[in-house]
Amino acid sequence: MNAKTQVSSSQRRTLVAKLIRQGGVESQTHLVKLLAREGIKVTQATASRDLEDLAATRVRDASGEFQYVIADETGLKSTNAASLIMSVTASGNLAVVRTPPGGAQLLASAIDRNSLNGALKSAIGTIAGDDTVLVVSKTANGGAELAKTILSYASGSKGKRK
Repeated sequence: MNAKTQVSSSQRRTLVAKLIRQGGVESQTHLVKLLAREGIKVTQATASRDLEDLAATRVRDASGEFQYVIADETGLKSTNAASLIMSVTASGNLAVVRTPPGGAQLLASAIDRNSLNGALKSAIGTIAGDDTVLVVSKTANGGAELAKTILSYASGSKGKRK
């Protein structure tokens, strides 16, 4: 796409997803510049909405730099999110999941999506920090079962699990 092209929001989001999958989208401002190079003029607010609509999350890459990534909407197991699980500890109605630095938001987003689509029925929500996700169970003593379910998603991942 060249020379200030008019595109639909769907076409633009498809391009945004492609740019993210190619790597190197560091910020919303950077995304606006990348789209401009493709001939698509957008505001930072539009870029922000597109990233939100795509469920893009900013995480640290192997070199410690922030990058946007998109979790696969087909579920936690089919994304790289499952590989982020380093350990899971249960307490009461909670499961505490440890991730590498910068991985918690991507994992929490995948868990939340799976909770909403019914694939992870025992979770009602998450709170994410930088390297820790707190997952809340629907039942008062459901943390242990929730932790087992989360670990089953990560069965192919490496890392210490409790």
